[in-house]
Amino acid sequence: MRFRKVAFVASQAPEAQESRARLAARYPAADPDEADVIVALGGDGLMLETLHRYLTRRVPIYGMNRGTVGFLMNEYREDRLLERLEAARPTELHPLRMRAETAAGRAEEAIAINEVSLLRETRLAAHIVIKIDGRIRLPLLVCDGILVATPAGSTAYNLSAHGPIVPVRAGVLCLTPISAFRPRRWRGALLPQSARVRFEVESYEERPVSAVADFTEVRDVRAVDVAQDDSITLQLLFDPEHDLEERILTEQFAP
Repeated sequence: MRFRKVAFVASQAPEAQESRARLAARYPAADPDEADVIVALGGDGLMLETLHRYLTRRVPIYGMNRGTVGFLMNEYREDRLLERLEAARPTELHPLRMRAETAAGRAEEAIAINEVSLLRETRLAAHIVIKIDGRIRLPLLVCDGILVATPAGSTAYNLSAHGPIVPVRAGVLCLTPISAFRPRRWRGALLPQSARVRFEVESYEERPVSAVADFTEVRDVRAVDVAQDDSITLQLLFDPEHDLEERILTEQFAP
């Protein structure tokens, strides 16, 4: 890949801001709205924000870690950046689209790159019916919540909830309960990426539940539909020696 217009964006962390200033002084810098590649400096949170902000631009994004975890980021190095961009390997991702119906009758939509999660709002456990492609698969899940994660998001909240790590090209989504009480032995499922998931909240007035798509929260939902949105393609760039597939594979063998 050959990029002529490179934009630099950074988190508010002083280290990230200082790095952005140095790189912008060293390399010709363009406005993010006009660039043909964006270099994001920060952690995974900054990468998610950047992907959301430029969702409709379909511009490749190359992250360099100036944060903490940096799972979606490349190693930070200032030298030979243009050569690294040209050699980088693209990874394409499709996000999830959430449509939430509230107890008040409103419908709200949001995009999730990592996961869509339902979470109880009070001390009372949530009561949730799970439908896949219009068929009831679990008539009642008593839990703190449940989530649907993309392969890219399988190493985030999904992993913390004891969900499986999924390779990017596996073609599946993770359906993972959060502190399930009934049925006790249900640990979730792997679904084809074409699956259409619907959660229906029973007793939603007595047992309120919120739905969260990455950064967007909808309170007091009564039903939530989740499906992969193939009309949106996100492109991340990774150094050949440590691309996203390799990172996910490595994570599965982490001690």
